[in-house]
Amino acid sequence: MRRALGPWFTLAVTLVAWACTPAPVPSPGTSPGAAPGAAPRVLAYSVITVGRHAGEAEIRIEADGSRSGHYTFNDRGRGPDIRTTMVLDGAGAPRRFHATGHDYFKAPVDERLDDAGGTLRWQSAVEHGTAPVGAGWYVALYDGDGGVALTRALLRAPDHRIKLLPAGEAWLDDDVTREVDVAGTRRKLRRVAIAGLGFTPGLTWLDEDGELFANVSPWTSTIRTGAEAAIPALVADDTAWFAARAAQLAGRLAHRPPAAGLAITHARLFDSERRTVVPDATVVIAGDRITAVGDAKTPIPAGARVIDAHGRTLIPGLWDMHVHLFDGDGALQLASGITSVRDLGNDITNLGARIARFDAGTEIGPRVVRAGLIDGPGPLAAPTGVLAGTPEEAIAAVQKYAEAGYVQVKIYSSIQPALVPVIAKAAHDLGMRVSGHIPTGMNAAQAVEAGYDEIQHVNFLFLRFLASPQDDTRTPLRFTRVAERGADLDLASPEVRQFLDLLVAHHTVLDPTLATFHAMFANDPGEPDPVLAPYENRLPAQVARGSRGGGLPAPGGQRAKFRASYAALLRMIKAAWDRKIPIVAGTDAVAGLSLSHELELYVQAGIPPADVLALATIGSARVMGKDREAGSIAVGKRADVALIDGDPTRDIATVRNMDAVVCRGVVYDPGELFTAMGMLPR
Repeated sequence: MRRALGPWFTLAVTLVAWACTPAPVPSPGTSPGAAPGAAPRVLAYSVITVGRHAGEAEIRIEADGSRSGHYTFNDRGRGPDIRTTMVLDGAGAPRRFHATGHDYFKAPVDERLDDAGGTLRWQSAVEHGTAPVGAGWYVALYDGDGGVALTRALLRAPDHRIKLLPAGEAWLDDDVTREVDVAGTRRKLRRVAIAGLGFTPGLTWLDEDGELFANVSPWTSTIRTGAEAAIPALVADDTAWFAARAAQLAGRLAHRPPAAGLAITHARLFDSERRTVVPDATVVIAGDRITAVGDAKTPIPAGARVIDAHGRTLIPGLWDMHVHLFDGDGALQLASGITSVRDLGNDITNLGARIARFDAGTEIGPRVVRAGLIDGPGPLAAPTGVLAGTPEEAIAAVQKYAEAGYVQVKIYSSIQPALVPVIAKAAHDLGMRVSGHIPTGMNAAQAVEAGYDEIQHVNFLFLRFLASPQDDTRTPLRFTRVAERGADLDLASPEVRQFLDLLVAHHTVLDPTLATFHAMFANDPGEPDPVLAPYENRLPAQVARGSRGGGLPAPGGQRAKFRASYAALLRMIKAAWDRKIPIVAGTDAVAGLSLSHELELYVQAGIPPADVLALATIGSARVMGKDREAGSIAVGKRADVALIDGDPTRDIATVRNMDAVVCRGVVYDPGELFTAMGMLPR
């Protein structure tokens, strides 16, 4: 679900920096752009999702230098439709801006910036504020010119750095020229990187005139209409840039113990198997394995690095069982104590290359288990994965993933229900697990009976009772129906009990991703996303600002009902836990930072903190068949541990207080990792 929007008028969600090449500094009283008296220039763009046309965009440059834009695309029934206008002053700075339309979840957008006699005033559903003209550069939540004005200012600035409004700063991180084949013509394009707006820099491609040419990714790209064939080359160049940057960070931030090894002493060790705490423990690590677990008398090898835990809590490395890896995610995950993740849908080639970099130590990141996404063809297909519309294609998709080292397949919403048992049998025959969304026209009980080992997302448990076979659950209905009616479902009814009995009988695992739904159901615009609220003062300023975008539109005072429905989600998970239905902690949200809130929500639901720690460590390892080598701190197991300032068996929120993380036997300082991702250390 995270990063589903694509990069344009969506700073509030994707936090991607847009950039443009410098223009001549204009004379006072004029605006940069088209020459006076010239006809407007219109630049047209296509939005492409994994090779499929998903929408379009336009930038219009008027003769007086003012700019307007339009951006729209369809992502499984979701997606923005936003129009913007912007007027610049003589120095090329925005003095007036207006964005209207609707955002990704169809909430109304009305963002304004005005110059009121030398004072800039801005207002939207998320925020409002004022500042003197010249105090900083206002960054629009829905930037309609692709960041052209901001980048020109950065390139003019003596140190290529600018203070932003409402807060923060941006700077030029890189600027190179590349020759690229575009529709059979060699063109000189400029790739600009701007940092400061998000956790990682944003890369943008510019044309020879310094206007926006493309912003690309393996999932969703926006590119000049007619140049779509150039996307693979641009993606490859971007990937190489991020890989080189990642290698530099890894070389600086990965602290490898001496040959004698590593010892962690005087720790309160969490025994995930027994859900107890062992006082004054010593753990010795050599290379990638734990070689000793004992008390204060345990011998420490001569020359080993020693970390004195001073009574802090040492836990097995955490697992996030629902991620989609992107650039920078690995550092955020390790900084959060997450040493293992399960990727539940990504590009096969790009994910394989990233895992290879993680394992080689040339990119900071956790261990990864792979689950391959299979969806059916059509306009509401997932923006990544392999498509299958026939039994032969379904079986071939499973085999493709198995040959690439995947251990699980994830079925998505557009798969024909008749293909579910075909996929399940093919996967089970190869020793692979089966999980997923519930395809439209099917319910969760039918999916389990057809071969699901696991269900992703708690909303599908509710749709078992709230959706009819005629409802298209590929669309936002899969969220809105549960928000509107979830509170009305009687969780003690015979029907719900029978469904939970079915999950017990089939040993079905649940991946609830409660954190993903919290803000969606509970938040009005302007309220901080509960996932990021504990980090708000440490986040990049524009990330913190964007986290206040609100959730599903709740017209007519429906927010109270939505919140009641969210409370019902927690009660459903507690009912499942009480029946000993296995639960794994997955987020499908902001990398690293989301897991602590996911665990908090399980505690709020009524699961004891020690049990929550266990399900996020040994429980996840057991589900994935990795419990002999991971999930607990024991001799011979992987050297993946995390040191916490606090006692998470009493207060689960202390999992945010990571003091040190060890993955593959390498030591990381969470403060250093967060700083590298644009955050302040704890």
